[in-house]
Amino acid sequence: MIAATALAATELWRLRTGRCQSVSVDLRAAVAAFRSERYLRVDGQVPPDVRGGIFGFYRTGDGRWVQFHGALPHHREGIVRFLGCESTREGAAAAVATWNAERLEDALAAAGLPAAMVRSRAEWQGHAQGRAVAALPLFEIVRIGDSRPEPGGDGGRPLSGVRVLDLTRVIAGPVCGRTLASYGAEVMLVTSPHLPNMPRLVMDTGLGKLSASLDLRRADDAERLAQLLRRCDVFCQSYRPGALARHGFSPDDVARLRPGIVYVTLSAYGHTGPWHERRGFETLIQSVSGMAHEQGFGAGLDHPEHLPAQVVDHGTGYLAAFGALIALARRARDGGSYLVRVSLAQTGHWVDALGRVDGRRTPELTLADVDDLLTDADTPFGRLRHVVPAARLSETPAFWSRPSVPLGTHPAAWPA
Repeated sequence: MIAATALAATELWRLRTGRCQSVSVDLRAAVAAFRSERYLRVDGQVPPDVRGGIFGFYRTGDGRWVQFHGALPHHREGIVRFLGCESTREGAAAAVATWNAERLEDALAAAGLPAAMVRSRAEWQGHAQGRAVAALPLFEIVRIGDSRPEPGGDGGRPLSGVRVLDLTRVIAGPVCGRTLASYGAEVMLVTSPHLPNMPRLVMDTGLGKLSASLDLRRADDAERLAQLLRRCDVFCQSYRPGALARHGFSPDDVARLRPGIVYVTLSAYGHTGPWHERRGFETLIQSVSGMAHEQGFGAGLDHPEHLPAQVVDHGTGYLAAFGALIALARRARDGGSYLVRVSLAQTGHWVDALGRVDGRRTPELTLADVDDLLTDADTPFGRLRHVVPAARLSETPAFWSRPSVPLGTHPAAWPA
């Protein structure tokens, strides 16, 4: 995934300059990149884990398991209110023990709260949403409008001159913007002051980005976003399907506003099937799809277990960046506006289908094991030590030209 994205960036470089370059990705560096948030340090310390006290697996009254996400405060508080329990593992466990797993999963989803019943691979493959995801390709690039061809940027890096609006949170979407920034794109993260975020992930995925704050419930802020859009090339968003459309920023709206736009949309469960509007996160995809079942029970444990990396999140982020780059190359040659669709569930389905190797005896890559793949940067958060880009380009090295900054640090305007 990392190598494909790097090759797509060098293709834009070739289209503009006529020069080719080689790409290499060391496996250890790729593993470190897919676990970047685990290696992040601030002033030598591990940043706080903000997942909260109820994150994890719980056994239900019918002998099955459910997983609560609850990493964002409003989701955690909502689950606790729904269960009528204290915000502790013990309180949640006692409440969950009175429920049927599938009924609890559906009831929480109906309340807009992120949770999942742990399924085996076979159960997911037979589920209506699992079948809907299996019918989709890994990702899609759809032409949604006509426009003149546009050469890809100008400058000394593959994405110099390319502007990206990043309306995403948590890991997958922000990894897309961080990846594009590593190849020279001007990336502006746009968040809203009323929406919670996870500081540790803001630090890790904010590398290379400007950071502005807009509240789309305000007409003047919505107009500021429209002004930014008219002068950008890629618009990446990871809100639930239909959320931005209510503010006038659907793919078709944006393509009319800025002909030639590449609109990247990232969802949890894909754009079809009975769960296509359901809230979801990486760990929930692992739980519903059989990954957590196999990682736990398949290893002889008496409980489900998550994978040792957020492989679905990071993978989807790189695929989103790859799709954006392919669409930019099509725009450079043929013109047009493009919609790139990715989802956590589609990535999970593809990863699951890759097959298996006996990797359970592979030793943990500790911080010391990847020390040569880390670098330091002074930031408003403190001295940040973080993973460097995994891809090595022979002529235009990948790097981040800006440090991570707190949300809303910059004005909502492109630099001159």
